Amino acid sequence: MKASGEDGKAPAGGPWEECFEAAVQLALRAGQIIRKALSEEKRVSTKTSAADLVTETDHVVEALILQELQTRFPSHRFIAEEAAAAGAKCVLTPSPTWIVDPIDGTCNFVHRFPTVAVSIGFAVNQELEFGVIYHCTEERLYTGRRGQGAFCNGQRLRVSRETDLSKALVLTEIGPRRDPATLKLFLSNMERLLHAGAHGVRVIGSSTLALCHLAAGTADAYYQFGLHCWDLAAATVIIREAGGVVMDTSGGPLDLMSCRVVAAGTREMAVLIAQALQTINYGRDDER
Repeated sequence: MKASGEDGKAPAGGPWEECFEAAVQLALRAGQIIRKALSEEKRVSTKTSAADLVTETDHVVEALILQELQTRFPSHRFIAEEAAAAGAKCVLTPSPTWIVDPIDGTCNFVHRFPTVAVSIGFAVNQELEFGVIYHCTEERLYTGRRGQGAFCNGQRLRVSRETDLSKALVLTEIGPRRDPATLKLFLSNMERLLHAGAHGVRVIGSSTLALCHLAAGTADAYYQFGLHCWDLAAATVIIREAGGVVMDTSGGPLDLMSCRVVAAGTREMAVLIAQALQTINYGRDDER
């Protein structure tokens, strides 16, 4: 399987071609490991809360990706979920930087629920250049490259053009915090969107794949508080290259480290979602 354009060939060229191809091949290799491990017994531990899970496979996949990339691109920087959980700083500098989520949907993975993905984003000069997301069980490879479009298994992706919230399917995720105050705000935000007439609100357990649904036009909007940079980096490129909008919940420009996002097929829809939300403060990735 290759990241490909409508003619079945990978869009070629650009200064980061070697990096992009490396990301594609590593995502596919990681996907094979995850797919095999999905049906096996797992050693599970927790991080920030009882709902914030990590498995041995998370660590194995992250090590595979980082070791290969560090060997091939020794001058590059790295931000990765499990490294951050172990205390590594999340700092996005102008240097070429890889932003990696080895298993997005770890809770799904633990329960053998098949909505599981590996996500690899890449930024230079603090600008996102490309994103690669592999839906391991369905073998769907989502890619986006700045200025070159977004694709899934060779088919170009295009977002929904819906602008009416009363006709929208909205996706979100719960986030790791389950204290009463946070849950009250989370449920209140969902209630606000349903009162505004949204067709439905869905939680699928993988933020990266939810965002890929948005890029593919099978959902109209997405929002979340508590979303980390490794959940968002690759998907942001894919959505933008599919014609969509990714921004801060305040309505301002996206801040990758802010742990909050609204994304939609149209700016009108994104603004409507942002205006309906109450903020849930999760802090910042670069201040942990």
